[in-house]
Amino acid sequence: MPAPSSVWRKLQVVLENGTLWRHTSVTLQETAYGFVGALIFAAIIGYILAKSTWLEKLISPYLVAAQTVPLIALAPLLVIMLGFGLPSKVFIAFVIAFFPMLVNTIVGIRLVDEEQRELMRSYSASAWQVFARLEVPSALPLLLGGLKVGITLAISGAMVGEYVGARAGLGYMIVHSKESYDTPQVFVTIFTVMIVNVILFSAVTGLESILLANRKGAEG
Repeated sequence: MPAPSSVWRKLQVVLENGTLWRHTSVTLQETAYGFVGALIFAAIIGYILAKSTWLEKLISPYLVAAQTVPLIALAPLLVIMLGFGLPSKVFIAFVIAFFPMLVNTIVGIRLVDEEQRELMRSYSASAWQVFARLEVPSALPLLLGGLKVGITLAISGAMVGEYVGARAGLGYMIVHSKESYDTPQVFVTIFTVMIVNVILFSAVTGLESILLANRKGAEG
């Protein structure tokens, strides 16, 4: 175990020479692309499956089966197929973040009060009005819960890809430090990942507080 003073000195070195910022920015870029992609596809597919029970029964076994495969086992294959650059890391982040957001979308939409839905239909509300004014606000707590899980999983997925094969990123930084027996840098990178995770999670939590407060204000 390295002394805290060694870790502190290494932190100063990698901050001054820009190494930590460069690798952190790469991982954040991979995480952002994977997370946004997972969010878009989870919202669209989740809404469709929530509206169609038979389609969910048809597709869900394949989705569950795909989710049960350990990502660390698929990562090498994905890196071979997509290369050592950005696409493979983005795709792995996408895959690992997609499923929890998909499930939360389906559950959230299905928990919408049917009486309220019928009430809006009785007032000749359009499908868009039902979606925007009833379904989304009602499902918002679960949707945001899925975002909080998805954002932390996305950065884990990006780093899994970097462990397997990469030229930059926090995962690559850990592997490179381990192979060169630079233990202080390993700890610096681990602490950086923890801080980044806390910041991203806090950002989504802040968004959740704002949106739910606005929803309560609108209902009031």
